[in-house]
Amino acid sequence: MAKKTQKSRKPKRTTLALVESPAQLLNVIEWAFAHGAEAQTRLAVLPPRDVTTRLQLEAVADLAREAGLAATWYEPRKSAASLVAVAWELFPKLAKAERLVVGDPFSRFVQAVLPLADVSEVVVVDDGTATISFITQLARGDRLSRWHLAESGRDVVIDLLSEHARDFFTPSKRDGRSIEVFTAMPVQAPSGTRQSTNTFAWTRSRFGPPVVTDTADVVGTSLVETGVVDADRYLAGVVAVTERFGAGRYFAHRRESDAKLATIEARTGLRVVRPDVPLEIAVRRGPVSRLMVSYPSTVMHTLPLVLVDTPVELAVADVPTAWLTPGAPVAAGDFLEHVTSTARKRHTALT
Repeated sequence: MAKKTQKSRKPKRTTLALVESPAQLLNVIEWAFAHGAEAQTRLAVLPPRDVTTRLQLEAVADLAREAGLAATWYEPRKSAASLVAVAWELFPKLAKAERLVVGDPFSRFVQAVLPLADVSEVVVVDDGTATISFITQLARGDRLSRWHLAESGRDVVIDLLSEHARDFFTPSKRDGRSIEVFTAMPVQAPSGTRQSTNTFAWTRSRFGPPVVTDTADVVGTSLVETGVVDADRYLAGVVAVTERFGAGRYFAHRRESDAKLATIEARTGLRVVRPDVPLEIAVRRGPVSRLMVSYPSTVMHTLPLVLVDTPVELAVADVPTAWLTPGAPVAAGDFLEHVTSTARKRHTALT
């Protein structure tokens, strides 16, 4: 009697997410929650050297595991050898994945491993206001470069990586790859790209609502550290905001330097807080002040969504053109104004 043969079943292909920052990781959790894809999503966490960022990444990776996502920690930035080793380790995962989720399309490491990915679907989740630059550059067909970095000469390898990444994230009928942008930012994805909205539903369901106190807080920014804003002018601005609103706490951006924060604390009397998780989670845990004053940054767009079920208001502190450093990109002022004005239009609580 002929032996029955069983049809071989292909293993279920998974979603692989490449993340390098706490915000990216949080937004992958939000994307998986919104699409019911927690069990199928594998996180490749690629941390930078910065200690504060690494600590936040570890905390959010634990939350991701609790939410049902699998997370693996890699170290591509220890040395050139480790970079190659991580790329080699990720190769079979990139080859098997059906869907690739990317947190930072500007990342040189991510751009370097994109040629290894044979996927039919790509998702780009928010990496803060950088998403605005990404969508703008993609729509124009520009090579991908971070908005706060001024042009300082051309590098052939970097140009090739940027151009390939642009093509990879551009919908193409030739290879049939679909592109989705999952975002809370004020953008309109180019024609052919799907766009879905990040409402921070997972964060709101997992934490809070927080206790709201009748106080005011200042939300910091890394614009000084990125070389866009003058340190002394920024400090004077924080002093003025503190006096105007009677603020008590200063929520530090993860990239702000210890020396700068010590000066802010000494000059203003503000209690500097370095959250161990992204601010979107920290404010949901509470307590949170009734008024939060923010400089142009991602949180101007995300906190109104995260705190939609609370009476918290977010006020915008402008960055005057006079604050910009001589080395700031020519378009920096316009970009910051766009971030601020779009936030005011979208969220009526902003004043």
